Amino acid sequence: MSIRRALPSDAASLAAVHVRSWRAAYRGLVPDPYLDGLDIAERAEVWRERLAGPGAPVVTVAEDEGGAIAAFSSFRAWPADGETADGSGGRGGEPLVPSATAELSALYAVPEAWGRGVGRALLAATVDGMREAGFRKAGLWVFEENPRARAFYERAGWRPDGTAVTEDTGGRLLTELRYGITLFTEPLSAS
Repeated sequence: MSIRRALPSDAASLAAVHVRSWRAAYRGLVPDPYLDGLDIAERAEVWRERLAGPGAPVVTVAEDEGGAIAAFSSFRAWPADGETADGSGGRGGEPLVPSATAELSALYAVPEAWGRGVGRALLAATVDGMREAGFRKAGLWVFEENPRARAFYERAGWRPDGTAVTEDTGGRLLTELRYGITLFTEPLSAS
């Protein structure tokens, strides 16, 4: 496995991983018609625009031995509305400062890669990238009813901070929990 930054030419592969991961991970949680309606070509266009646009997120990919993308992650500065994925302000938790906080906005892997260490390696590389970019904290949103993902993040040191939001996803109201991690515990030197 190798880990590298994504290129705009990776958009179709990112879209395929994104859709396959959602369909496998969220079956039974998100309504089937929504999952079945996910369109790889549409997602590819979204990823092409994200990777080429101004303020593009940092997208990192993990390739298998054959060079196919098996997983990817994405991070950016915490959105300016800061508190919630939907901009509503959230409940509990402390506000996250965009200039000091990164948002892990995506981490998806094809089902064949699950349990093989690909996600752990990719998450570690992503956290290193957040530190290199100067972020002091990081946050993410995870479905409350996704114990596999929650356990994955908790094993890596991420913790729920008490903030939860409810959003309509494909016609079902789902609760998302905000998780966080401290990237630096000491003041950064000026050097």
